[in-house]
Amino acid sequence: MTALIIIGITGLIGYLLYAGLIKKRNGALEALSGIDVQLKMRSDLIPNILAIAKKYMEHENEMLTKVTELRGRADAPYDKTNAAAVSEHLGIASQLASQMGKLQVTMEAYPTLKADVQMSEAQRSYNEVESRISAARRAYNANVTALNNAVQIFPSSAIAKAIHIQAMPFFATDEASKAPVNAAELLG
Repeated sequence: MTALIIIGITGLIGYLLYAGLIKKRNGALEALSGIDVQLKMRSDLIPNILAIAKKYMEHENEMLTKVTELRGRADAPYDKTNAAAVSEHLGIASQLASQMGKLQVTMEAYPTLKADVQMSEAQRSYNEVESRISAARRAYNANVTALNNAVQIFPSSAIAKAIHIQAMPFFATDEASKAPVNAAELLG
């Protein structure tokens, strides 16, 4: 009888740990999807910003081309269950944010571009999306912290290993995004 109780309690604990891991993984994946939704909104805005800017910024083709290339890479599909693919995707998103920051600074040198009503509206929308990306990133990182703790701390780590649940990468900015933007260099 006591053996059955011990087996039952052990089974219940194992199930609770398993269910907790699945919930944490699904929470992190949901938060990652939230980031992707915001990144897609940003990506949809970029062609409008580039089209408007291109009229005024003929000398900035290299920067406009880099933003376009990064946007294409950021929109590419990736395996959300593969930590390396998620990390690469989030890194590209950070690089794109960095390039867009440089583009914003460069646009300041073009008074007619700054005065363009469409550009002002596009920049306002872009800033709103960036704010939502920041909030989504915080939610994702909180969910990843909970998942990674469960994956790395015994006894749930043993279950995570058995069912192939891995730690997920945090959404961190790349080194280029952390560096201060030198407006003088960009405005040359």
